[in-house]
Amino acid sequence: MRLQISTQLAIFAMLELVAHPERQLTVAEIGAKYAVSNHHLAKVMHVLGRAALVRSIRGAGGGYQFSGNARRTTLLDIIELFETVGPTGQDPGAPGEGTSEGRALHVVLGEIDDTARATLGSITLSTLRGLVDRHQT
Repeated sequence: MRLQISTQLAIFAMLELVAHPERQLTVAEIGAKYAVSNHHLAKVMHVLGRAALVRSIRGAGGGYQFSGNARRTTLLDIIELFETVGPTGQDPGAPGEGTSEGRALHVVLGEIDDTARATLGSITLSTLRGLVDRHQT
């Protein structure tokens, strides 16, 4: 599975905020760690704010704080803010469309999509943060 850059940035930002719940992190701080454009990251943070996963604190010493529940917020919750996870349907005119083989392949791909959704829906930010902490060098 490949994630768009915005989706990856959202996950990284959320992991940073979960790791530092006592302070506000700026777009510049998060962006510097991941070597990304502050402008692009600010757009991502705006989407996360609209979803009520982060809150913005304005003024000196301001930034963003996680406002959700790290034990309940899943990767699927974040990913779905930026892209579609799951079946997108078969392209009209695709080779094999309307054949038994094409339908069988569609069933298998649907099962893979269901498995991906279930897996992403079962991994919380807390779980992923724990994995990150265990693998730090």
